[in-house]
Amino acid sequence: MSEQEYAVWGPAAQAGYAADMIANGGVAEEIAHAKAEKDFATLLSEGIGTPGHWLYTIVEDGDPAGELWLAERGGDLGKSLFVYDVHVREERRGRGLGRAAMVFAEEEARRRGLPNVALNVFGGNEVARGLYRSLGYRESAVWMVKDV
Repeated sequence: MSEQEYAVWGPAAQAGYAADMIANGGVAEEIAHAKAEKDFATLLSEGIGTPGHWLYTIVEDGDPAGELWLAERGGDLGKSLFVYDVHVREERRGRGLGRAAMVFAEEEARRRGLPNVALNVFGGNEVARGLYRSLGYRESAVWMVKDV
């Protein structure tokens, strides 16, 4: 991803993350936007050059078709390549680009010597969940909530 692409993608991805929290996570609008802003500022503290994070533009026929954000994450259960965002533009969906981006992520994990690829997906995002399942991803935790 170029600096110019990053300048467009960053605000759009942040807004999309907030929108997902609102639509699929039941988060209040003000809280979702504040969390998205904080998360992006923390995770991509040095923008496109943040160490351990890799931002890609998905290209189809020479034209930008989406974006992929990967990062190496460590934790109590070991290291993994984490998919923070995979986005295919609406007019480009249904052509296998999301699948190709995820296969690329798996290849990157192997290349970097990481044992797995991990991600979070909102429960209401059935299209993405179906894609991940079709690629062999399994649910390792499910967070549930009920408004009272």
